[in-house]
Amino acid sequence: MRLPAKLFIATTAMIGAGLLISSFHSWHSEDYLRFSAYLGFAILASGFKVVLPGLNASQSGNFLFTLLAILELSLPETMVMACLPTLFQCLWKMERPAKPLRLLFNVVCMMAPATWISWWSYQLSGRVFGHSQPLMIMAAACVFFLANTLPIAAIITLTEDRPFGKTWADGYLWSFPYYLAGGGLVVVVHYANHYLGWQTSLLVLPVVYWVYRSYRLYLGRLENEKHHVEDMASLHLRTIEALALAIEAKDHTTHEHLQRVRVYATEIAKELGLPETEMEALKAAALLHDIGKLAVPEHIISKPGRLTPEEFDKMKIHPIVGSEILERVKFPYPVVPIVRGHHEKWNGSGYPDGLTGEAIPIGARILAAVDCLDALASDRQYRRALKLKDAMEYVASLAGKYYDPKVIEILQRRYLELEALARAQQPMHHFNLGPAIEPKAPPAGFEPAVKAPSTAPEPDFLSSIAAARQEAHMLFELTHDLGNSLSLEDTLSVVSARLRKMVPYDAIAIWVCDHDVLKPRHVSGDDFRLFSSLEIPLGQGLSGWVAQNAKPLLNGNPAIEAAYLRSPAKSSILRSALSVPLEGLNGTIGAMTLYRTEAEAFNTDHLRILLAISSKVALSIENALKFQQVQSTATTDYLTGLPNARSLFLHLDREVARCTRAGGSLAVMVCDLDKFKEINDVYGHLEGNKVLRLFTGALQENCREYDYVARMGGDEFVVVVPGLNAEAVAAKAERINEMAKWVGRQISPDSKLSASVGTAFFPEDGADAEQLLAEADRRMYMRKHSYAEHHGAEGPMPTANPVQPQVDLES
Repeated sequence: MRLPAKLFIATTAMIGAGLLISSFHSWHSEDYLRFSAYLGFAILASGFKVVLPGLNASQSGNFLFTLLAILELSLPETMVMACLPTLFQCLWKMERPAKPLRLLFNVVCMMAPATWISWWSYQLSGRVFGHSQPLMIMAAACVFFLANTLPIAAIITLTEDRPFGKTWADGYLWSFPYYLAGGGLVVVVHYANHYLGWQTSLLVLPVVYWVYRSYRLYLGRLENEKHHVEDMASLHLRTIEALALAIEAKDHTTHEHLQRVRVYATEIAKELGLPETEMEALKAAALLHDIGKLAVPEHIISKPGRLTPEEFDKMKIHPIVGSEILERVKFPYPVVPIVRGHHEKWNGSGYPDGLTGEAIPIGARILAAVDCLDALASDRQYRRALKLKDAMEYVASLAGKYYDPKVIEILQRRYLELEALARAQQPMHHFNLGPAIEPKAPPAGFEPAVKAPSTAPEPDFLSSIAAARQEAHMLFELTHDLGNSLSLEDTLSVVSARLRKMVPYDAIAIWVCDHDVLKPRHVSGDDFRLFSSLEIPLGQGLSGWVAQNAKPLLNGNPAIEAAYLRSPAKSSILRSALSVPLEGLNGTIGAMTLYRTEAEAFNTDHLRILLAISSKVALSIENALKFQQVQSTATTDYLTGLPNARSLFLHLDREVARCTRAGGSLAVMVCDLDKFKEINDVYGHLEGNKVLRLFTGALQENCREYDYVARMGGDEFVVVVPGLNAEAVAAKAERINEMAKWVGRQISPDSKLSASVGTAFFPEDGADAEQLLAEADRRMYMRKHSYAEHHGAEGPMPTANPVQPQVDLES
């Protein structure tokens, strides 16, 4: 109890106690029998009490005997007639024992002063009304009503923060006619006593009972109507809430946003002292303020990045659409202006109407600030949530610019308290996609699955709506992303990343068939090295069975995959697997398998999602493989596997640009095999092809890993060597010649195969790829002609002892 309430009770208690003591000090009674009878019936009448609606208080029929005592008894007797039945009323048939403070207030603080004032007002009103007893008792009844009800309304106001006038009018004013009727009844009884004796006043007890019963019936009907109205209002609000939450589930990922905004906004409105109608309007608007987003395309609502100006213009229609939708509901309180104005800003820069300052409805001002705070403190598609403290500091920095300073002052002072209150009222939403089914194991050594009893709760409607929206959105994104790249690595990486959001997994392996063997083309997650080293024969193992039979497998045993490891000592920590076949246009091309460390971790919804995307993934893999093959053919020589002329020019352009920037050196060596035509003529083209492949292997083995070897065509090769001086390049040319001689002897001991090598240097001999190749080619033909002139067209080849080339030609 706060200090003002304590002071009020202490003051009235001292006044009441003083009045009781002074009254008893002058005690006298003209007829003790009459006094005793009146007192007994007053105590009996105090048992006929009714509970006042909306208040923790009761009222009985003993006020009739108090008015009769004012008319016929002395002040001390009247004080006893009022206070003692009141004490009995507080103790009779109470659900819980009355507290001493409550007894003190009802008897001493309230009843004693009210009775004393009413008795003296009756005595003094005779001077005003000429001793007309009917008028005098009616005046006393009015005074007794006011003196009896105003202190109760005052203490309720001080202890419960209710408005004084509203509390008194709603709780007590309706009973005023009963006091007037009671005053009239007392006048009739008084005249009957005067002519027939005081005993006739005892007949008033049945009247008291009748009044009590009429009170009970009247208040019972009021209570029933009140409950009906409350039930209808609650049903109305729950209907609104269900609709709003369904809309929210289609909009955001957090279902608690509306509830949190409502709690914050309601508490701030209470502190600002908004009327009841404004409060109810704000509660409804807090739930429905984003209903207009039904008119905003979902790809704009769910966009992970910043909106374009055109998209933002589309988003700005939602307050208008929302207000137009709610206009049809015909709310009994002003919901529509709040919904329309919840994006208006204090400085007039908001939308849709550009209102400023207090022209914005107070409910909209509260909702705007609270909505911003909760949005900043929650995860959104386009950013992570801020800490609540940081979000509050940001919102507070906009006070007087975007938001009402009075609202921000309350929000900043109470946001921690309001957050705790919102969390306490926040329902918990659980989501479960349903039970798993028994896997149909292939005959490959799977252990029988053991189903544990399902203890997960049923999915609630909000989670189901949100999951459906999220699944549709993610499937759309996955399908869109699959068409953005023809790179197999990029395609499978996209599938892996997108799929994790829809079907949780600890490891994923995407297997592609290669000559009756499944090879991992993409692996991520746990046991990466384990799965990367696997090659599974088609039809064997978990994924091999799925690929061969073109049937999915739910909650299989991943241990069967580990049987094909090169090292059988290794084992997997994974306990369940979900695998689906990847069926392309020409049959099954592989399998996609997800793994989890928990047993029975996957369910039928996970399987449904994988089956929904498997055909799209398979088609994307087929396209990527075809593109890879075409790309390889376009840039790679089919016979030797070396880059072709097109790749050479691209690489040489990049090397020239690099050397230009870094100031480095670069040598281009063009090599042509001499006497190669004789091998084709004598031994055939198959042996000629063998010579080319052997020479290619020798070149690659004896070049540095950052040297570049390419086949220009026929028996002509190019080696791009950065960073070597002229002497080193000459030595490399000599070794290439020795390699050519060695390759020729692999075909025939009498072979005269050799190599002519021409070299050009950047930047001395050319500034681009064409100039360098042209110069190197010219020098190569000069060597070839010089050698032919020196030895003759059919002359013998150099007879230097051939040695097999070594790996490191630079040492």
